[in-house]
Amino acid sequence: MSSTLRRFHRCSAGALVMVLGAAALLVSSPQQMAQAASSPPDKALAQWIDRDTVVWKGAERSSARLEFGGRGAHIRLAPGSLSSAERAAYPHLTGYPAFTVDPRDRHLAGTALRGKLMAAQRAADGRRTTTGVQIPGVLDDLYGARAQRSALGPVFHHGRPTLSVWAPTARTVALELDGRTVPMRRDDRSGVWRVQGQRDWAGKPYRYLVTVYAPTVGKTVTNKVTDPYSTALTADSARSLVTDLDDPRLAPDGWSRLAKPAAVPLRRARIQELHLRDFSVEDRTSRHPGQYLAFTDRRSDGMRHLRSLARSGTSYVHLLPAFDFATAPERRADQTRPGCDLVSYAPDSDRQQDCVGKTAARDAYNWGYDPLHYTVPEGSYASDPDGTARTVEFRRMVQGLNGAGLRTVMDVVYNHTPASGQDPRSVLDRIVPGYYQRLLDDGGVATSTCCSGTAPEHLMMGKLVVDSVVTWARKYKVDGFRFDLMGHHPKANILAVRKALDALTPQKDGVDGKKIILYGEGWNFGEAANDARFVQATQRNMAGTGIATFNDRARDAVRGGGPFDADPRVQGFASGLATDPNSSPGNGTPAEQRARLLHYQDLLKVGLTGNLADYTFTDTTGHRVKGSQVDYNGAPAGYAAAPGDALAYADAHDNETLYDALAYKLPPHTGAADRGRMQVLALATAALSQGPALSQAGSDLLRSKSLDRNSFDSGDWFNALHWNCADGNGFGRGLPPAADNKDKWPYARPLLADPALRPGCATVRGTSAAYRDLLRIHATEPAFGLPTADRVQSALSFPLSGKDETPGVLTMRLDDLVVVFNATPDRQRQTVPGLAGERYALHPVQAGGADRVTARASYASGSGTFTVPGRTVAVFRRSR
Repeated sequence: MSSTLRRFHRCSAGALVMVLGAAALLVSSPQQMAQAASSPPDKALAQWIDRDTVVWKGAERSSARLEFGGRGAHIRLAPGSLSSAERAAYPHLTGYPAFTVDPRDRHLAGTALRGKLMAAQRAADGRRTTTGVQIPGVLDDLYGARAQRSALGPVFHHGRPTLSVWAPTARTVALELDGRTVPMRRDDRSGVWRVQGQRDWAGKPYRYLVTVYAPTVGKTVTNKVTDPYSTALTADSARSLVTDLDDPRLAPDGWSRLAKPAAVPLRRARIQELHLRDFSVEDRTSRHPGQYLAFTDRRSDGMRHLRSLARSGTSYVHLLPAFDFATAPERRADQTRPGCDLVSYAPDSDRQQDCVGKTAARDAYNWGYDPLHYTVPEGSYASDPDGTARTVEFRRMVQGLNGAGLRTVMDVVYNHTPASGQDPRSVLDRIVPGYYQRLLDDGGVATSTCCSGTAPEHLMMGKLVVDSVVTWARKYKVDGFRFDLMGHHPKANILAVRKALDALTPQKDGVDGKKIILYGEGWNFGEAANDARFVQATQRNMAGTGIATFNDRARDAVRGGGPFDADPRVQGFASGLATDPNSSPGNGTPAEQRARLLHYQDLLKVGLTGNLADYTFTDTTGHRVKGSQVDYNGAPAGYAAAPGDALAYADAHDNETLYDALAYKLPPHTGAADRGRMQVLALATAALSQGPALSQAGSDLLRSKSLDRNSFDSGDWFNALHWNCADGNGFGRGLPPAADNKDKWPYARPLLADPALRPGCATVRGTSAAYRDLLRIHATEPAFGLPTADRVQSALSFPLSGKDETPGVLTMRLDDLVVVFNATPDRQRQTVPGLAGERYALHPVQAGGADRVTARASYASGSGTFTVPGRTVAVFRRSR
């Protein structure tokens, strides 16, 4: 459940009520269904799922009709049933009355869909019932096959553009080009409207004038809408631009010859998750703070640090959303800043968050999970948002990262839009009303994602996802994609993305699509949960596909508790549970703490295998179990079929940073150096696992957001990265914003006021150096990248796992390596009798590394005993 609720960072209280209300509709009682028969016409309880069939929730099983166009025009419906194919396509509708379209009236479908459409039925007692009609299914059936093969947006041929938009329900579509109106022609077989232009159209602003019936307002409207397939935009997304991304003028010097770092397979990927503005906005050494071009500032502190991570083994930078999003004014003149002297306030004051909150709606900051145009770079990060500078500068950013030895991953958000209906921020729904958004059984838009949900199960929304990803790969040379709320996509849609990317070749497309990595959030919740509407792209379902999902099991075990605990001090493996307890009653009795800690260690063992479902080991109760038999809040801990199916992490942009979580959880007396050591230990559980691993940028520098658990709109003050340790790590910048954190203020205030929790340069530098040592070990030891589940089973073991396992210590054997994770405050000896007589020594990277405490770890060959200092992860290597 915690994985689901994490995503409410974009929800207001009102939206949460809407989500809960939507969930209630999915479990309507028979009495409620009967009452629905008299629902007002603003509901859409009927669904026209293909040219032959209508399903009507709450209808009587007698004749009915579809009414359209006035003057008595209608399509006759007779009681029917769903075919096996229809039941498979619409599992959530199988219990509702179905109707068959009269064969004599099927030719009327195209006309009926281009105006007001109602389902009507007269009961035996003469009572007339009407409801609106959901139409995505029939649109797919009538137009989808041909429309899917259409090239949409601006397409250039010998310098002449053709502009195309899919609008099958529109009465007319025209092009508003640079202030004049140009008619467009409809292809009746696909529902696509097109117009061919002249060479001088290039660079000109345009919108579509779409005359269409809009059910949300109950009338025909003419919407002036930008192009969903825009390739460029004017400032603040006011107009699309007729732009050819192959125009040589948009290619930076060396773009066609761009040399990328060697591709790293997903199972070995080590990824830095980074928000573009956070990276440089407070970096005094950057010449382009807060912009794409900051990644071209080779001598900035931020780029120096990224290069050092790349040299150590980081292979990818994952950029939080950098496509066009709705919430940041793009012109700098329109962006506001907090009007207070934020530095002057006390570290535990509530004045910083109050001042930041007053300008949040109009400042330059947002995480960007509110996509407006999916395939255009965000303008607020460009030197000039009005035109194609954003295209050139995004490409230069990719060049800069590649030149630093890092491949680029984009965070993409196709699961929702910032608005729907006639809202000005609604692009898709104002072109084809009721199609692109996922609708609930009453016709309301699904909001389980905290915004207006999209429906990638519909053919043309699925096509938009595939086309957009391919464009980013081909035209911007992006090396990977992270799908937000991927579980709200059909598995088939994500596999279609994979197939389309695999078809890209260097000779034909300039990129090798097979080397592009994919991963996403495989959470299972909302109206699509448990495969209610389609087979979802969830953790369990994506196993074996080569597309990874985030592994929350190990994350919770290493941190402790869950992201939404009322008391944030609940401890875990790397925060002192049982071995260095704090005063929280939420931790339970000593016996309860010990039992929970040992179970956490089993979760971490499964995580270190790459979260393999079939990996077998002896758990802490002494039983031989599979990864899938270890419990995680009622679900199987292990779900992966192969290394690379699960992505390990200890922190990401959601929830408190790792440092902040440990600030809450570690006993208050814990010194700065020990906090740094626990940070490294926590990061090591991901960094030294099989499969891909991700860490939030700055975690190796003890990055803090002043305990803010949801900083998506908290501005630069709480979010900015501080590459220079003299500027602090972000801790003590005031109480975090009240909206998501006020209930935690009683816990936060004494921590923020404590100067001992603001680490000095020695601690920050030491933590970062120790983490980079772990990355070097991972990068240079092939055993951390085993290709199959069988190889993991044969090469990786936990020799001391069982009833006598030491609480707070994990010992992992991996081919010629032994890794000891000692989360306790004390030095620990781990004796592995089967290794007695073998020659092991501390790995040379750590033996000669920056952390001289770890360098004291030792091995006694005669007894097979590994001795490791407290709060230390040590890697030993066998000498042959």
